[in-house]
Amino acid sequence: MHASGLIRRLYFWILVAIVAGSVFGIVAPGPAVGLKPVADGFISLVRMLIGPIVFLTVVLGISGAGDLKKVGRVGVKSLVYFEVVSTVALIIGLVVVNTLRPGEGFNVDPSTLDTSAVATYTDAAAAQSATQFILHIIPRTFADAFSGDGDMLQVLLIAVLFGYALTRMGRRGEAVHQVLTQVSHVFFGMMNVVMKLAPFGAGAAMAFTLGAYGLAALMPLGWLLIGYYLTCLIFVAGVLGGIAAWTGFSLWRFILYMKDEVLTVLGTSSSESALVPMMQKLERIGCSKSVVGLVVPSGMSFNMDGTNIYLTMAALFMAQAMNIDLTWQQQISLLGVAMLTSKGMAGVFGGSFITLAATLAVVPTIPVAGLALILGVDRFLAEIRTATNFIGNGVAAVVISRWEKELDASSLAAELSGRSSPPEVIHRGEERAV
Repeated sequence: MHASGLIRRLYFWILVAIVAGSVFGIVAPGPAVGLKPVADGFISLVRMLIGPIVFLTVVLGISGAGDLKKVGRVGVKSLVYFEVVSTVALIIGLVVVNTLRPGEGFNVDPSTLDTSAVATYTDAAAAQSATQFILHIIPRTFADAFSGDGDMLQVLLIAVLFGYALTRMGRRGEAVHQVLTQVSHVFFGMMNVVMKLAPFGAGAAMAFTLGAYGLAALMPLGWLLIGYYLTCLIFVAGVLGGIAAWTGFSLWRFILYMKDEVLTVLGTSSSESALVPMMQKLERIGCSKSVVGLVVPSGMSFNMDGTNIYLTMAALFMAQAMNIDLTWQQQISLLGVAMLTSKGMAGVFGGSFITLAATLAVVPTIPVAGLALILGVDRFLAEIRTATNFIGNGVAAVVISRWEKELDASSLAAELSGRSSPPEVIHRGEERAV
């Protein structure tokens, strides 16, 4: 690729911004911390649009399927796939942390830990009992689901009910379907404009992370970071790579195809920041629009592979650091609890950390105070965690599309091999040549 063509690529500028932000954060930590509003502003712009886009995507996916049996079939297949792959992720994390034992030698006394810094997360976890969690899925009003206090499960609930009712209307609902289709084009167009700011958001986020925490924070917990990054790479290459090969495509080519989005997620530590461009690209490579509309949004809450690895590794790291010996039965019970607590925290600030706090609260063998041990490096763990979640959701959409016999194999091969000319996506289903 010529240099003139490279500088027009979004991924090039995102990569430049990440490198520049990292260097700036190390060299000038004070001013770098001041860039946090830039990163927060970009994420806020994305989150402003995510709720309506997920609602429209799910509704159109359900009504576009035209058959409620198909919707149910796709939903069941998705949940089965999510649970199987998530369980594998939990087991891999369990095996690696027991093999590397990154917490050994810390000899931490739980009573000496300062828990004030993690009080926000533990309080939020304490408020999320099983009953409260279920009731929280139901928003007080329709609009509440789309407010800053709403979460993705509330949006999914409303979208499923709306899509179901629209499908039951039959031909009478066609006019509503057409209106929602046009409205979705507007929202996707807005998101495409916002994504032009991704380099600024990613660069500012990296500058803030390194400016606020610094490389010095990485040294004591370096073995945990290395172990976690290695585990995620093993999972992506081994498990997701194997699933991709079985489905009939190369995971490496898939990641290269999604490089803009993967780099954005790595820089911002937010899966939401690249959700919409990923859905657009999934349709371009031949995935069914209705399957993408059902699988990807639900995967944000139920298919969190990187988070599952994080839960087991972080919890057992804390146990090792505090010299708490857990039997295999206790570790397996921890795994079972993590399978439940990992659901539904997408879109919540500090969601994975709150999930970890909730997991420890259910398994009192490990003091919740241990969260203070990893708070300083959680942001560094979040980068690879969200990228793993993101790649896993993309693979899931391709797999479910194939199971439904709604995957265009020729488009998949052409797009991933680079044989097709790269279009500029205006909104889903409509493309314009550059």
